[in-house]
Amino acid sequence: MPFELVLLAVALTIALATWALIDIGARLMHAWRTRFTRDTGFHLRELFLFVDPARLYALNLALTVLVAGSVWLGLGSLTLALVVAALLAISPGLIFRWLRARRIARIEAQLPDALQMLAGTARAGLSLPAAIRQVTTELAPPLSQELMLVQHEQRLGVSLDDALENLSFRVPAQPVKLMVSAMRIASETGGGLAETLERTATTLRSQHAMELKIGALTAQGKLQAWVVGLLPVFLLWALTRMEPDAMALLWTTRIGWGVLAAVAIMEFFGVLLIRRIVSIDV
Repeated sequence: MPFELVLLAVALTIALATWALIDIGARLMHAWRTRFTRDTGFHLRELFLFVDPARLYALNLALTVLVAGSVWLGLGSLTLALVVAALLAISPGLIFRWLRARRIARIEAQLPDALQMLAGTARAGLSLPAAIRQVTTELAPPLSQELMLVQHEQRLGVSLDDALENLSFRVPAQPVKLMVSAMRIASETGGGLAETLERTATTLRSQHAMELKIGALTAQGKLQAWVVGLLPVFLLWALTRMEPDAMALLWTTRIGWGVLAAVAIMEFFGVLLIRRIVSIDV
């Protein structure tokens, strides 16, 4: 009888622990889904992409489970499968960050021509709101989308200064802030709007050309950072394939773990230092 009671207690404990794990997992999944759909919806609206965030969540979850499960079954490594699952889980945020940086770069490239067009329409006698409406129809996305949103805000009763300020908040780039400042100063002081826009366009065009030149000159340094960072990883893989018994000390002993940690730290700071050297702000 006591043995049966012990078995019953063990079964109840296992059942309660399983229920607690399932409940915690369900709560974590619900919190992750809420956060994912909220952040994804914000990024999609920011990029003017009209996609249901819930579908992207389902796609990301299915892809994570499928790829991580395939890695686990194919290679038999649970640690590698968990690493792959974590990378796939955070990949949407990284992709949205890359798309946002690409969008801002395209807007910066469009600004000089857009300001030149605004200066021409202002010289023809149009006011700044009318010039923005005229230029928006001739521009390509993404700058046309941002200027169209400025017009929508004005139709809803937002002043031009506030709409331009919202534009500089949505696109946190120095050329956009310079353009907004030039427009606001010209509108408030009553100065020559066309001349101000032309000077701003010339300044932004020179700055953009300088950035492209610096990017071309530092491209080799950036590539060297990747080569220097990936070379030790390649050497570890090659030496492990050539001398598995000798390299096994790195993965199974404390001294080996310490060496790997030191290599990882030096790799991180070395690549970071090279990136800082070749990163030049214009």
